[in-house]
Amino acid sequence: MLLENKKHIHFIGIGGSGMFPLAQILHSEGYYLTGSDNNETDTLQMVREMGIPVTLGQRAENIEGADLIVHTAAIMDDNPELIAARVSGIPTVERSILLGEITARYSDAVCISGTHGKTTTSSMTAQILFDAGLDPTCVIGGKLPAIHGSGRAGKSETMVCEACEFVDTFLKLYPDIAVILNIDADHLDYFKTMENLIASFRKFAQKATRMVIANGDDKNTLKALKGLDKKIITFGYSSMNNYYPANIEHVDGVTVSFDLCRDSEVLTPVQIHVPGDHNILNAIAACVAAHEAGASWEQCAKGLDAFHGAQRRFEVLAKINGITVADDYGHHPTEIGATLTAARNLPFKRVWAVHQPFTYSRTAMLLDDFARVLSIADRVVLSEIMGSREKNTYNIYAKDLAEKIPGCVWFPEFPEIADYVAERAEPGDLILTLGCGDVNKCAHMIVDRLKNKYEK
Repeated sequence: MLLENKKHIHFIGIGGSGMFPLAQILHSEGYYLTGSDNNETDTLQMVREMGIPVTLGQRAENIEGADLIVHTAAIMDDNPELIAARVSGIPTVERSILLGEITARYSDAVCISGTHGKTTTSSMTAQILFDAGLDPTCVIGGKLPAIHGSGRAGKSETMVCEACEFVDTFLKLYPDIAVILNIDADHLDYFKTMENLIASFRKFAQKATRMVIANGDDKNTLKALKGLDKKIITFGYSSMNNYYPANIEHVDGVTVSFDLCRDSEVLTPVQIHVPGDHNILNAIAACVAAHEAGASWEQCAKGLDAFHGAQRRFEVLAKINGITVADDYGHHPTEIGATLTAARNLPFKRVWAVHQPFTYSRTAMLLDDFARVLSIADRVVLSEIMGSREKNTYNIYAKDLAEKIPGCVWFPEFPEIADYVAERAEPGDLILTLGCGDVNKCAHMIVDRLKNKYEK
């Protein structure tokens, strides 16, 4: 057992969205934790408030005293702490190994996968189970107000876990219930082909001990599950699925109501408060998963009614002089397209898309798709590409994307973007920052500039 006889665990990159919930769980279980990161973030401040020592900047001496070291897949081989860890002989694992070890402890591990919607659906499922008093353990990619973070250690046998396909990390997990929301072209720098990506999701589904809950409207998902010897429950818009919505009504720009149905039977009326038709399917998947983990249909509906989004999922940050500033994690063309389409259906005068492209490979491979979906917005502003774990061997830059979008402008730094947007935004506009990097910092800069402009 990886955690057996371990007392001091050091996290390299503790501020990462996948690391923070693991730190929350292990801290609550009494382990002594330390961590390091390169960039100051709100998450790091939350880590410090838990009493966990954090070092800004990564140096070999930071690992001293640890008897287990955990790092993210994004940490490069030349990281000084990782080099020191490997030289020291201290057990060192990538975070997915640790997460897998934790999922193996639970008899009802609900692992939620898919190219799009993982965090929202995991958050919905966690909200339902938490509000129902079922005391789940949770590992979510975004912060959920109901559990005061992105992770918690419950005392039940139920765990809700976001299962990411990046570099096959979800194959390290031990799901009892595997959920597949959709399969779309992403991380092809690793998978190379869609066939390889689909095959990987099939391996994930094969690991489920109880059942697979899958999007029956998604062709790639059905291809992954074809002939699989597992109990498979489907959801989707079509009544050919086991679970589907009926009587969909858009109450306003954000709230949607529908009846959750199974085999022509209405199970419960549902109301959700997150925009976009894609969130109807996310809500159905969450209901089915939560029900299989012990929640009643009435508790599913109640939990969804209480859910108003995870952090960085169309999160409204401020409304200043009639200008709304919101932030969203969307970083793939499908996600950005769904978010901007939802935004255009809201009663705003203009929609601004402020996008930070993430990784050179994704930007290069999906360049035309990014241009197409960003063009849904009325105004588009780009930052330079955030390379993260990659080097720019693709010779791709933000200007290459900007040239494909009518009227698009780009700036190398966030302060320049914030100045440009705050100066030109008008009452009735929605300013939406988009990306999985640190573009949320730009959103807060825009808020500050608008406050200085209008609230003096």
